[in-house]
This record gives sequence, structure tokens and C-alpha cells, in this order.
Amino acid sequence: MNIAVIDDDKLVAISLKTILESTGRITVAAMGSSGAEAIGIYRDTKPDVMLMDIRMEGMTGLEAGEHILKEFPEAKILYLTTFADDEYIIKALSIGAKGYILKQDFEGIAPALEAVMGGQSVFGDMIVTKLPELMKPKSAYSFEAHGISEKEREIMEHVAAGKSNKEIAGELYLSEGTVRNYISTLLDKLSLRDRTQLAVYYYTEVKK
Repeated sequence: MNIAVIDDDKLVAISLKTILESTGRITVAAMGSSGAEAIGIYRDTKPDVMLMDIRMEGMTGLEAGEHILKEFPEAKILYLTTFADDEYIIKALSIGAKGYILKQDFEGIAPALEAVMGGQSVFGDMIVTKLPELMKPKSAYSFEAHGISEKEREIMEHVAAGKSNKEIAGELYLSEGTVRNYISTLLDKLSLRDRTQLAVYYYTEVKK
């Protein structure tokens, strides 16, 4: 797997390169230190996954990620930061990032990259725990008004909790193919692009 590392602390970037390449499964094909540089690096190298910090001078990682995802919707961006600010988390989810993890969880970075490469969305335990608290209560969401069945509601809740298709299938006694079909139907009904946006929708529209 070829990745790009974007972090304005060059020592951190070099350390990440050393640690990740020591796995023998990951190659750091490019490194950058700013949001603006990240955009150029993505255009030039098309990494399998871009591992990017958020707070950087000039253009932030979130601004760069939004720009990249508008130009390359298939891009896989995993944010690695020391900050678990609510606004950062919501923004990362809303632009279509594939993950948001904290630098403190150093041992989990390589597995997170591999999960994102495999099509999963990855959010650290602290991030998942915070999501339900990010929005104030409002009137109850009407699933019926959106044409969402009880089973589809269950699927949406499991996706929002960060569970894989295999985990959802096991808990609901369905095949993985059936789970995939339910998710595709939900995405069509709600005009969403992927399961990450479905999770964002759940926390910002259903649970807020």
C-alpha cells in the first residue's frame, strides 16, 4: 500500500514513515508539511491513502481534504491529529474523510490505514463516543417520512456505530450481501455517497 504523510512537524512525519514502513506492508511514497502541499502531492502521486494532520499553517488539513475530495471523490483520507475538537470531527465526517484517529494511539495507525485501504471507515473509540453528544436534542426524527423501514433503521444505527458489514450481519442474522443491499438502499433513499456520510447523517439528522 502506498500512502502520503502530511504533517507540519517534520520529525513526526519522519517517525511515521519509519514506523509504518517497518511493517513491510506500507510504503510512504510522499511526505508534505502543509495543506496546500497535500493537494499537489495527491494530484501527482494518487496515494492509496493520505494520512494527514489537521492543524497546519496556512491551509488546514480539513480544507485540503475538502479540496481533494471535491476533485477526487474516490480519495481515501485518514486524519491523524492530537485534537478531538467537536467541530473538527464533524467537518472531517461531512467532507467524506475515511477516518479520524488520535496520535496518542500510535500502535493503531498501521491497522487503521489497512482498514481504510480495505474500504472501512475508522474512527477512534474516543471519537465514536463523542459523536452522540455533538448535537443538542430536537424533535424526534421520522423514519417513516423518509421511507426507512425498521430493519433499515437498525442497519443505519450499526453503521453509525462503526461496525463492519460482517459484524452487522452477525448481530442481525443476515448475510453480508443482504447488509450491503440494505446500505445501498439507504444511500439511495437519502441521496448519500457512502457509509461515512450515512454515519454523519445519523448523528446530525437523526440523533441531534
